[in-house]
Amino acid sequence: MEHGEPEEFLATLDPADRDELVARGRPRRWPAGASLLLEGERAPSVILVVSGRVKAFSLTEHGEEIVLALRGPGAILGELSAVSGQEASASVAALEPVAAIVVPVPAFLEFLRTHGRAATALLRLVTSRLRDADRKRVEYGAFDIAARVAARLVELAERFGEPAQEGVRIDVALSQDELAGWVGASREAVAKALRVLRDRGYVTTGRRTMTVLDLDGLRARASR
Repeated sequence: MEHGEPEEFLATLDPADRDELVARGRPRRWPAGASLLLEGERAPSVILVVSGRVKAFSLTEHGEEIVLALRGPGAILGELSAVSGQEASASVAALEPVAAIVVPVPAFLEFLRTHGRAATALLRLVTSRLRDADRKRVEYGAFDIAARVAARLVELAERFGEPAQEGVRIDVALSQDELAGWVGASREAVAKALRVLRDRGYVTTGRRTMTVLDLDGLRARASR
């Protein structure tokens, strides 16, 4: 099983293109828990994340939150709505304080029209995200909950982890409810899966933080 998501958008741009895109926007900040985008609404701007992490999510008709992805520094938000002219397909909320550059949609579209390499980079990003979403759908049907939890922890470690004395520390403010929404399982099932992974010596967990002790072992568990 493959893990992780493609490199965030700003990291894929040439430095000159990146600087020009940022210059077309203005800085803005959101506190933890704030909404950056709302599903079903058309945002007037795209958002370039400078610092902090966010979750993209959708709500079921019963009000259950399904986490679709986590995004970090360098991410672009609202790009599909901007390009298609349609409403946002997911909501985005700050997991922690977020600083970003907000670029009006007309300025963003003009940038893409005049910067072919950036437009190609955006197309590659969207294609990679679709492939990643397809892989996750396969996980839901082919792997048990412990494997799916292990896969998401591997992704968090690879994308956001920091080296620690014991292994790789993950300081993402993600609750068990949010993790459950990300793997498509109940909170109780995710708590049980985390217990199994702790008992096997793969991870230790604390309040909204965890340390991966055996990344190779966790990868192996995610594949069966």
